[in-house]
Amino acid sequence: MIAHSTEAVVLRTWPMHEADLIVSLFTRDQGKVKGVAKAASKSRRRFGGALEPMTHVRASYAERPRQELARLDAFEIIHSPLSEPVDYGRATALAFYAEVLEETLQDHDPQDAVFRLLLAVVEQTQVNRFWMPVTYFSLWILRLNGWLPEMTRCALCGEPFGESPAYWHPLADTLHCATHRRDGSATLSPESIALAAAILRSPVAAFASGDWPRRRAADLRRYALRSLERHLERRLTTATALMKLGG
Repeated sequence: MIAHSTEAVVLRTWPMHEADLIVSLFTRDQGKVKGVAKAASKSRRRFGGALEPMTHVRASYAERPRQELARLDAFEIIHSPLSEPVDYGRATALAFYAEVLEETLQDHDPQDAVFRLLLAVVEQTQVNRFWMPVTYFSLWILRLNGWLPEMTRCALCGEPFGESPAYWHPLADTLHCATHRRDGSATLSPESIALAAAILRSPVAAFASGDWPRRRAADLRRYALRSLERHLERRLTTATALMKLGG
């Protein structure tokens, strides 16, 4: 039995037997880990409110070689998303992060850059101020997974987009100019292309002070969400919910 104590973020839980829960954790040291929280539905002594998705905890757990599920012993809350006001928009954004990470992370594959990204965007995800961190997270997850193409010039002719829009197709990764766009393509505005470049060179906190109405970079979010779904080969429930919110 190997004991661990590490920072982690709760991604989701599933019921198991009468009172046990299976918990998916994104740990800083070991990547994604799944474990069993015994009697978690009945007793709050060891876990309290620490099993809510997106709760940042210090997790104590033990793993046995060749055993799929760890034994979760105790969680100490570092920060809970429920300690701040929650509305439908903020809850949807937090659920979006959890769903994307549950689908993109491999078990026991440490991803420190993704862990730091998650903590940073969760901190910025507030009531009525969630479109910016959702946009930031979506682009950076594409970048960190190697799924983000060159965003400043046409993939076919190499012509810079400059003050012209870029075109993307739901079935392709690359961006194209007006001359080489495919039928059925959607556009990315010059403003959104410039914003994407700024996002990819700046921390999320750099965008915290400005206004970010839902219409800002809506085309960029749509592109990022569709790209994620294409690479994951499935529709994301939370991405659909964000689209219905106008994102």
